[in-house]
Amino acid sequence: MHWRPHLTVAAVIERDHRFLLVEEHIQGHLMLNQPAGHVEPNESLLQAIVREVREEPAWEFVPEALVGIYRWRQDESDATFFRFCFTGRLGRHHAAQPLDPDITATVWLSAAEIAAQANRFRSPLVGRCLEDYLAGQRLPLTALVDLD
Repeated sequence: MHWRPHLTVAAVIERDHRFLLVEEHIQGHLMLNQPAGHVEPNESLLQAIVREVREEPAWEFVPEALVGIYRWRQDESDATFFRFCFTGRLGRHHAAQPLDPDITATVWLSAAEIAAQANRFRSPLVGRCLEDYLAGQRLPLTALVDLD
C-alpha cells in the first residue's frame, strides 16, 4: 500500500475575543472547523491558507505567524493529515461572495463557546490549534522555507 498523507492548512483568526469558524456539512453532520483545506499542487503553504480563508469564510487574510504543525490519523479512514496552522489578520470581507458548497455559515464564537461544542469539531485538530493559539504559541513565518 502506498502512503499518501493529506497536506492541509488552517487559520485561527481572533477578533474582539471571538474566533472565526465555519460550519460545514460532513457526512450528514453539521461540523465546526477553522477555515482550512488541502494544499493544491504547486501552491505554497502561505498561498494555500490565503486562498482557503478567501474561499471558505470570504475574507482576505494576511498570515503573521505559524501556530503549529500537527499530525493526525483518522481511525475510520486510516488517512493521515498534516496541518499547518496559521494566525494573522483579516483584510476585507467579501460578503457577496458565495462560500464553498459544503460551508453553510461562518460564525464568530468565544473560546468557551467553541470548547462547549467540541463534539461538533471536524477533527481534534480544531481544539488543539485553538489551545496552542490561546497558550501563545507562535513560530515565525521564516520557519517555512519554500525553495521554488
